[in-house]
Amino acid sequence: MTSEGYTRFDEERWAPEPAKSSTRTAFQRDRARLIHSSALRRLGAKTQILVAGTDDFARTRLTHTLEVAQIGRQIGASLGCDPDVVDCACLAHDLGHPPFGHNGERALAEIARDIGGFEGNAQTLRLLTRLEPKILFPDGRSAGVNLTRASLDAVIKYPWTYADAANHPKGERSAKFCVYPDDREVFDWVRRGVPQRFARPIECQIMDLSDDIAYSVHDVEDAIATGAFDPGELRQSAVVDAVVEDARAWYGPQWNPDGLAHAFLGMLRRGTFPERFDGSRRALAELKNMTSTLIGRFADSVENATRDAYGNGPLARYAGNVVIPESTSYEIVVLKGIAVHFVMAPGELKPSYAKERRIIHDLTAMLMEGNPRPSNGLERVFLDDWREAADDAGRLRVAIDQVASLTDTSALVLWNTCRE
Repeated sequence: MTSEGYTRFDEERWAPEPAKSSTRTAFQRDRARLIHSSALRRLGAKTQILVAGTDDFARTRLTHTLEVAQIGRQIGASLGCDPDVVDCACLAHDLGHPPFGHNGERALAEIARDIGGFEGNAQTLRLLTRLEPKILFPDGRSAGVNLTRASLDAVIKYPWTYADAANHPKGERSAKFCVYPDDREVFDWVRRGVPQRFARPIECQIMDLSDDIAYSVHDVEDAIATGAFDPGELRQSAVVDAVVEDARAWYGPQWNPDGLAHAFLGMLRRGTFPERFDGSRRALAELKNMTSTLIGRFADSVENATRDAYGNGPLARYAGNVVIPESTSYEIVVLKGIAVHFVMAPGELKPSYAKERRIIHDLTAMLMEGNPRPSNGLERVFLDDWREAADDAGRLRVAIDQVASLTDTSALVLWNTCRE
């Protein structure tokens, strides 16, 4: 049973599996594998905007992931994609993120700069096709959860290597990539038959957009609800200017400052943000209605613009592209700028920010102690990888795999244990 717009080629798996007598589609089976994966569970203790566990209201990577999947599934269904393929991409999109969010990612990138780098999206592909235990090849090699080609392709947000990144036509994305050198075999298998080198299937584009919508809206909601700033401050002209400046500093000079200011002031005129927040049930309801209104407006604008461009037929794989109105893009970046200004940029000045990076460096160094012998701290699941590594670079990659798999809490516990 193949969904409209998809072929048997799209349903192929890297490691062949025996036919299953089930009423479920191949893509429904993919989704189930992700739902039941240990990697997805670990996201519940990984940082989103605030350190996981420090606030009962704020989102973790897991709650964020579920919200991305809800948004993506709705948009995908409206455009005629198989909703389970979009759901898989959304559920998997943050699996490769290490402890301490982007701070931890930058620390691991420094450590791995001479062995092919570290990038959360590349780690996601590695996890899905190697590290998460589920399916083995006949020779004993791991195929990870062995998703279908369509689902894996939908996860590959930056379909190029670290070496290829500099040649990407959009230079602002050059720091991102999706495959390490020793994962190139499965990457090439997934991308077989892709019409253009840097092309992404529409399911991946929907995931990317849904991620942008979810974290731009919800990071502002979390920041207001946890008292990071008073929403009344958004009406100050100096704050508007600062948010525009921070948005361009973090997300690129391609965002026109006048366009950002226009989008910000337009949201203020429409009464997008609450005037105040006191933590009452009424205030929480107003805040929740802010998020649902923004998500609905963004999703509707994209669905309508894409349908205007492609008509009402089903869109799947490489049959079309998501069309995002410029006004929607600018409003999303404004929301990101608000989170940067009030939460993320100040957070980088806190002592805990430097401590998190030190934890990542110390844990990696601990796992490399005694190289080439495995450290006592190396988890059993990584021991075979260590023994099969051909050189120091290969063993360092194994150490990084373990550190990246840790949650914020388990990283801190292991670090404290090592110091005793």
